[in-house]
Amino acid sequence: MGRVFLCHLGGTRIFVCANCETPLTNRTELISTRFTGATGRAFLFNRVVNLCFSEVQDRIMLTGRHMVRDVSCKNCTAKLGWIYEFATDESQRYKEGRVILERALVTELESKVEKDTENSN
Repeated sequence: MGRVFLCHLGGTRIFVCANCETPLTNRTELISTRFTGATGRAFLFNRVVNLCFSEVQDRIMLTGRHMVRDVSCKNCTAKLGWIYEFATDESQRYKEGRVILERALVTELESKVEKDTENSN
């Protein structure tokens, strides 16, 4: 099968897969904590890495009709949330291209990655 190539966005506070601790995003990419998923509280992020995507699905949600893809961890395939592809309601278009991660399925950690090494010279 080969190795899985994983990205890391950096940052001092990162969100990782709760199952395998693969890095997904950081605190600076967080847009909102006021969302709800199947497992409860969920967060909206601008950019998330190390994901696999399902086929597009048409879903009726609390905020209207959306075209979404489920997202899962690239490393362990655990389901983590979804990405908004299209919103039919104009007021919901800010979500397009953004990712929801369910709080129960991710963990926030202090990053173990070295801070910016360019400034250490």
